[in-house]
Amino acid sequence: MDWMKLKSGSDVRGVAVGENAPLTEHVAMCLGMAFARYVAKHVDKPVTQVTIAIGRDSRISGPALLHAAAEGVSKAGASVLDFGMCTTPAMYMCIITPGFQPDGSIMITASHHPYDKNGLKFFLAEGGVEGDVVEELLKTASTLEPEDTPLAGTIVQKPFLPTYKEQLADRIRRGLGTDVPKPLLGLHVVVDAGNGAGGFYAQLMEELGAWIEGSQFLEPDGMFPNHIPNPENEAAMASISAAVKRVGADLGVIFDTDCDRAAVVDADGREINRNRLIALISAILLDEKPGETIVTDSVTSSGLKKFINDWGGEHYRYKRGYRNVIDEAIRLNKEGISCPLAIETSGHAALRENHFLDDGMYLVTVLIVRAMKLKQEGKTLGSLIADLKEPVESREIRLNITADDFRDAGKVVIQRVLDYANAAENWHIAPDNREGVRISFDLDGGMDNGWFLLRLSVHDLVLPLNVESDVPGGVQQMLESLLKVLNDAEGIDLTPLKKAVEEA
Repeated sequence: MDWMKLKSGSDVRGVAVGENAPLTEHVAMCLGMAFARYVAKHVDKPVTQVTIAIGRDSRISGPALLHAAAEGVSKAGASVLDFGMCTTPAMYMCIITPGFQPDGSIMITASHHPYDKNGLKFFLAEGGVEGDVVEELLKTASTLEPEDTPLAGTIVQKPFLPTYKEQLADRIRRGLGTDVPKPLLGLHVVVDAGNGAGGFYAQLMEELGAWIEGSQFLEPDGMFPNHIPNPENEAAMASISAAVKRVGADLGVIFDTDCDRAAVVDADGREINRNRLIALISAILLDEKPGETIVTDSVTSSGLKKFINDWGGEHYRYKRGYRNVIDEAIRLNKEGISCPLAIETSGHAALRENHFLDDGMYLVTVLIVRAMKLKQEGKTLGSLIADLKEPVESREIRLNITADDFRDAGKVVIQRVLDYANAAENWHIAPDNREGVRISFDLDGGMDNGWFLLRLSVHDLVLPLNVESDVPGGVQQMLESLLKVLNDAEGIDLTPLKKAVEEA
């Protein structure tokens, strides 16, 4: 088996259900042993003095993989805290929470991916490990045969979710400036956990006084029978929108399987995800302290940039990938540029006040605080983003790279677009172009009212193309122009782009 094929960015991920599934209990056991040894070196302790916490989401392969990883850690000589069902953000928070404070932690999850996938995320006191560490762990794990090694460290079941839930409750009380037992009395919140790990959030809302009628799919079910647990999924968002409107709630909140991403729905059922979600949390933060810098990924809209500027902030576009935006926000703060938020359009959001941990549940908790305050004023969350200018048209097209050396082939295509743009009068290279190539256009006599971004995918052998226009027919104009530039490009399948042009 090629262990490196299990590497996905800064995670391990692969099929874990069915014959010939590469992510097996043996793999999880080897990775548990490898991580225990790595942590021992990292914290400069004997491995027998190291403790590793392990949790999982609701996937059907989760219990077996958690058990195997725990045995691997124990066989290395370290101790295990078995959290059972947990969320990815909680697996970091436990490291800095008195009474727990393991030396590292492992989360068994594959985020929003189908039921047959699973994976492992690794955390240290500094945060989630980077891709080079994952590569090192996989290389080490591939050399191990731990099955015949006896268990040496203890394995103790000790749930962390009740403690994490109380941390969120404390954030709500602090945000509302009160210590009353039920600070959310009068607020109606619909929670959709998508049968993932986040169903306990409805219980938290109810314990704090909120009405939760209409909440759905709270019970963990690793087959995800109702909808894909993904805040970007159209069917998932339609489901919670319908639930909010059906019961007349003030808002709805939806999580992905492991709760590191989230989105909300306003009282009228309007989806607040992607650019709208970024605008909403930006407005809240900039209302509290103007002049801050908001770091986002590269595919955010022109309207969002104007919105952030109008609220007194600075919009800083960076690369796709939640680790990229988080690391850049941390770097900016170290350089003296005040940046309270790093957020991707996918819903990964990390707040400085929360250790720059990408925690969808913490983000929603901050939004709940503002929703309660606005309700007392007779307003809704949606009122904060009423001035967000959204595109008339938008589209994403994924172009497969067919060349063997896909990265070089992709870079050649991007350079071709850059070279053309440098010579073309009506193609404007974005001044904050930090990934791939972002080109803006003056369409139908307007100015800067359309753009496309062509970039290399973080994980896949594709060139994602995002296109937005503020005028009808603008997407078609830009796609036609791009196709003329790329028409004879080698190593890339232009069929989706040609089809998009022909269908328009």
